[in-house]
Amino acid sequence: MKIITLHSAISINELYNLLQQKLNQLFHERRQSDINFIIEHNDDTIEISQPEIYEGFLFSITVSGTQLQIIRSEHYVDDVNSLTVESILNDLFKDLSGNEGTDLVQEG
Repeated sequence: MKIITLHSAISINELYNLLQQKLNQLFHERRQSDINFIIEHNDDTIEISQPEIYEGFLFSITVSGTQLQIIRSEHYVDDVNSLTVESILNDLFKDLSGNEGTDLVQEG
């Protein structure tokens, strides 16, 4: 699990809306691919998946105040699409934090 501090609180709904608006668009631009990821909001968790290609979720994200707890599927850590999604998520999280940036609290 990776824990990132944003330095400003965000709700799970705000994060979900941002991912709905930006994730697939940015993925298409970076990978020149027509793959669309499914972004699901279940209670206090957002899951990113693509069931036509991958079994289960690629990323699961939980919001706790200013911290994001991110679980990445251990089955796809070296997959180029998963790495691209992770890079996009990191950029979006950095944008959310503004000038203060993000802090990686824990990874492992």
